[in-house]
Amino acid sequence: MTGRREDATTVLAFDAYGTLLSTQSIADKLASHFGEEKAQAIATTWRKYQLEYTWRLNSMNQYEDFSILTRRSLKHALAEAAVSLDEKGVEEMMHAYDSLSCFPDVAKTMESLKAVPNVRAVVFSNGTHTMVSNSVNNSPDLSPYAKNFEDIISIDEVRKFKPAPEAYHHLAEKLAKELKDIWLVSSNPFDVVGARAVGMKAIWIDRAGNGWRDSLIEGGEGRPTEIVKRLDEVMNAVSKSHG
Repeated sequence: MTGRREDATTVLAFDAYGTLLSTQSIADKLASHFGEEKAQAIATTWRKYQLEYTWRLNSMNQYEDFSILTRRSLKHALAEAAVSLDEKGVEEMMHAYDSLSCFPDVAKTMESLKAVPNVRAVVFSNGTHTMVSNSVNNSPDLSPYAKNFEDIISIDEVRKFKPAPEAYHHLAEKLAKELKDIWLVSSNPFDVVGARAVGMKAIWIDRAGNGWRDSLIEGGEGRPTEIVKRLDEVMNAVSKSHG
């Protein structure tokens, strides 16, 4: 990772899984065991329980690291689909998280970041630092741009998953910035709502083009600051907001 740039004026905190890194390669791995249709369903269910487990632990005031929850939620998804993998197969799926592919719009985004001198970019994730670092540095698509990120900031130190306020306060503390001066960049609505609730700005990546539907918090505070359909539109959205 590169050193901190003191003259930077814009801070972007990129969510990792689902925003930079695509889990499609996980579905491809599962397809080798169960066929494409069932694999897609399992991958979707796996992601659902991976997130649900984090929220349940937050509510219970308990914590397990994200890699453990990822393994347990896989087993939950397999059981729900009435299929199974032996331990070797489970390890294969877990290893796949170390080499996830990126979404097609990531490369152009990373190139634009390199060209803008007054931007600090970090990865901000529920994953452990080791897990996310492996994912970033071993991804065939993202690893060439790993130096674009000043740091990888994990919630593992604070032991509270997004969207708990503690997670975002931890981010601000690590960056030595006020929450209002940080932009979250995420494709996950729950993450966007959590960031907005503590006063951050947030860009939501609406790749599906379905529009904002989350109704948990009414009014502007419950919506993204900006919505884009592609990650490579982020810098334009930030510039528009500043203008």
